[in-house]
Amino acid sequence: MSSLAFLTVSQPLLGAALAAAPVPAPAPEPVTAVAWSLQDAPPAETPAETPPEAGETPPEEDSGEIVVEGEYGPPAGDPAEKLNAEAYRITQAVDDAVIEPVAYAYRDGLPEPVRDGLGNVVKNLGEPSNALNFLLQGKVGKAFGALGRLAINSTLGVGGLFDVAGKPGIGIPYRRNGFANTMGYYGVGPGAYLYLPVTGATTVRDLVGSTLDQALLPFVVGKPFNQPEYAVTYFVVNGLDQRLEFDAELAEIAASDDPYAMRRDTYLAKREREIAALKGEVVEQPQVQPAPDAPPLSLIEQVQITARTAPATR
Repeated sequence: MSSLAFLTVSQPLLGAALAAAPVPAPAPEPVTAVAWSLQDAPPAETPAETPPEAGETPPEEDSGEIVVEGEYGPPAGDPAEKLNAEAYRITQAVDDAVIEPVAYAYRDGLPEPVRDGLGNVVKNLGEPSNALNFLLQGKVGKAFGALGRLAINSTLGVGGLFDVAGKPGIGIPYRRNGFANTMGYYGVGPGAYLYLPVTGATTVRDLVGSTLDQALLPFVVGKPFNQPEYAVTYFVVNGLDQRLEFDAELAEIAASDDPYAMRRDTYLAKREREIAALKGEVVEQPQVQPAPDAPPLSLIEQVQITARTAPATR
């Protein structure tokens, strides 16, 4: 007969036995390795480009950049552009208010023979400078021509009132010259462009030259050419004659898009051609094909065409 044996164990003893017995650790779960990067995924493979054939230039890559070429600031020949432009603006305001009305009154109020006579006197007073500068340039024939005009018009022309030397039969033409031309003839550059309230458009070279021209008679001859009355009369008559002579040109310049720049470019182009003519050189003209019956282009039109076809200078 089977029997059951019961073992009685106290509770504290049972707890100590369980604590001492080893407890199997749970099996670790499998870990999957993941590869990652902050860089973009590599682009898909593209077919290799066909190499260029011999003699063929490979196409340039478009970088997407916008490149603007040019110069910043005033033109090289006009470093004082802001001051000159302001002087031009002030001078034009004075011209509109005073000089132009006085010039028109001079033109309409005096008979043409009187105006021509005063203009002839001014030209005759400039003949000594013309003759001297032609001689300095080695143009002896033209120098004697200027002296001949001075002698004939000062005597037969009643002090220069009448241009007898330019009449048919004698036919010695008037040729204006000056120290600025002589300096340019021997390679002196124009220097910086200037626009002065009284003188108007000029350059450093031309300003020095015109000062020497006007000082020739007062310093060499003396009285009456060194008197203030002579200087004032010469300045007024010469200024009014030149204002009327270039009236149409000045009106065309004022109507342009940029009157100051047009006045500057026109003056510089004209002086360049005058110096080149003294040297026997030819200044290249813009390539223009006018209509068969059209009149020749004016200097302003040539300057405008040159400005449109020339590369930017600013």
